[in-house]
Order: sequence, then structure tokens, then C-alpha cells
Amino acid sequence: MSVLVVMPTLNEERFVGEAVRQLLRDTDDVPLRLVVADGGSRDRTRAVVSQLAAHDPRIELLDNPGRTQSRGVNLAVSRAAADVDIVVRTDCHAAYPAGFLRRVVQGLRELRDQGCVSVVVPMVADGGTPFQHAVAQTQNSLLGNGGSAHRRLGESRYVDHGHHAAFDRAAFERVGGYDPRMMHNEDAELDVRLAGDGGRIFLDTGAAITYFPRRTWRALARQQYNHGRGRAWNTVKHHSKPKLRQIAPAAVTALNSACLLVATRHRSALVPPLAYAGACLAVAARTSLERHDRDLLLMGPIAMLTHHAWGTGFIGGLLRHPDFTAAPDASSPQLAERHTLG
Repeated sequence: MSVLVVMPTLNEERFVGEAVRQLLRDTDDVPLRLVVADGGSRDRTRAVVSQLAAHDPRIELLDNPGRTQSRGVNLAVSRAAADVDIVVRTDCHAAYPAGFLRRVVQGLRELRDQGCVSVVVPMVADGGTPFQHAVAQTQNSLLGNGGSAHRRLGESRYVDHGHHAAFDRAAFERVGGYDPRMMHNEDAELDVRLAGDGGRIFLDTGAAITYFPRRTWRALARQQYNHGRGRAWNTVKHHSKPKLRQIAPAAVTALNSACLLVATRHRSALVPPLAYAGACLAVAARTSLERHDRDLLLMGPIAMLTHHAWGTGFIGGLLRHPDFTAAPDASSPQLAERHTLG
């Protein structure tokens, strides 16, 4: 049996080369193929991958006309050889520890008799610039992640969701792969269907990866908006109840927006937004003092941006979303008709 490693890309020239090299370290004896599913990059991403492929026949550059990560992974899996029994999804904006592929693949094979169909990993943020550093520390904290299991370490355990790594191919195909309509949060949505099919998801905290946050305020806001919208679509599709950490940003966004509107006539309405901002800034100041790192003063504004961008996306996603009672577009690369509800 062999392994298919899929890495979706779109304008990732700064990250793709190192990510591929890290993944393939010490894997000469592992039967695998690494497919970079590129969604039409306009930078040097394709050239970088082509250069790597010229020196390692296990690397393949695949055109992903659907552009999104979900469609890219689905397309790669649909073209995979028959002997592929495990699929590993990877991302460019990450650094991988030595032995990562070997560990998650071996872990999944050892846990199959427990009903495990996916091994997921924690994601610890880190960044090089002062802004990225502050974003990373925000995302690593309760202020930024709300206590999400795959954003912190601890004991390895079975979970509802985690950062995607290894899948049992048969289970992935049986539930239809990623829903191509989910442009974001497709990983959590797939986990819902895997669990509904009787599969278990194991979080291996010993295989944590390092994630590189967005480099600008605008890029961070766009990312968080998309994440919030994707989570809302997931909620709508499966008629699920959001967790408190998902409700909180939307509630804060709605409350602060309403207060600012009312404040044009009643200044007292500014109290809740000011109290919220003060709390975020106080947490940032305390963290900065404790760690002797003044860059972390940015954690306050970053947290506020994150909460409001995510909350706006979530509210918008609840109000406007795809028709999940219909099948996905037939032109979308997918694996089975298991996305339709009702």
C-alpha cells in the first residue's frame, strides 16, 4: 500500500519549497507521491514545484481549475493510484517536524482497529515579523482561539475536529471527500460527516505543526471573515449548534455594532464596546509585561480585529449560504454523492 500527500497551493512561492522539503525528509523508504494541486498561481509557485519535481520523481504538479483547497484535494484523490490507502493533506503556511509523514501514517494504520479514520494534529502559530509574532501569540492564546483543542497541546486523544493530516482513503471517498461548496471550514465539515459515518478522529499532539500567520492586517481580516463564514455554512448544512467559542465573536460583533449605532443618541451605549476593548487591551498589556515583549501589545487590536472579522463572516454566512439540500455542481471534482441533505 502507498500514501498520497496532497498540498493545495495558490501563490505560495515563499513557502511551498521549504514545506515540500520538510515533508519529504527521511522518507526515501516510504512509498508515497506528493501532489501539489495548484489553483492557478501567478507568482513563482509553479516554477518552484517544477524545479523540485525535476529532482524528485515522487513530486507532481497538478492543475486545480477549481482553485479552492477542497477541490484540489478531491481532484488529487480521484486521480490517485488504486494502491493508495492513506491520504495526507498538507499546507504551505506551515513548518513540519522531522518524521511527520511517517508518524501520522503509522499512527492511522495502528489505530484503524479502533475505528479511527483520521489522524489530526495541533497547530501552533509562529511568525517572523513583529506583526506575525503578535498574531501568532494571539492565536495561541484563549483570547484568540477560544480553547480550541487543535490550537493547544496536551495529551493525545480522540476529538471532534483537528487540523487535517492523515485520512483513511476508503472512508474519505465513502463520505464524498470535501464538499466543494465549502471554500473555508471544509475540514471541520468533513469531520462531521466522517463522525456521522461511524469514524473516529484522533488528535496526535506529538505531531504538532507550526503555522505561519498572515502578514498584514487586511490579509488577517479577510482570512478570519472567511473562517467565520465557513463555520456558519457548516452550522447551516448540518443543523448543528455552535459552540460557545463560535457564538462569542458573533455576539460581540452584533452587540458592539448595535451599541455604536445607539451611541449617536445615547452616549451610555458606548460602555459595552469600551469595556470590551479595555479587556482586550488589558490582556495584551499583561501578556506583554509578563513576557517582556512590547510587540505583544498588538495582541489587543489583533484580537478585536479577529473577533469582529470572524463574527461578521459568521453572521453573513448564516444569512447567505449555498443551498445544501441540492447536490454540488456536477463540474466540481468530487468523489461521491454524499453531500446532499434532506
